[in-house]
Amino acid sequence: MIQNLTEHDREQLQEALGKSGQKVTPQREAVFTVLLAQRDHPTVDEVFQRAREVMPGLSLATVYNCLETFVGCGLVRQVNHERESTRYCPNLAPHAHFRDKATGRVHDIELPPEVLKSLRSILPPGFDSEVIEISFHGRAQSGEQTSN
Repeated sequence: MIQNLTEHDREQLQEALGKSGQKVTPQREAVFTVLLAQRDHPTVDEVFQRAREVMPGLSLATVYNCLETFVGCGLVRQVNHERESTRYCPNLAPHAHFRDKATGRVHDIELPPEVLKSLRSILPPGFDSEVIEISFHGRAQSGEQTSN
């Protein structure tokens, strides 16, 4: 069951949309709620199916528009792996992704500050990164349980 947004999440949504001249709508709130509920990097189709559980009349086009708006105002990031469907990640903290080739699931990997500092130190002189995107691809080791 999808829960309602917390007051903090609703404020985050209002602030990000407001900065880009947008307003919170019931549709945007439903889609944002879906993204925060499981944090499993869903595809647009998965977001659509989940959001229709709470808002049956929601269209696929509206879900696409909501996700595009969220990406544009910095609420979520697109995660792209090779030729697969785009996935959406609401985790805005610096992190990497691990894609399990066996299941297709995408997991967040925290990047400690010292790792980020080390990565930035190898940039060419006079350059600084705005975003660091790191993706790992592999499989869970046999016998290992995966969660997320």
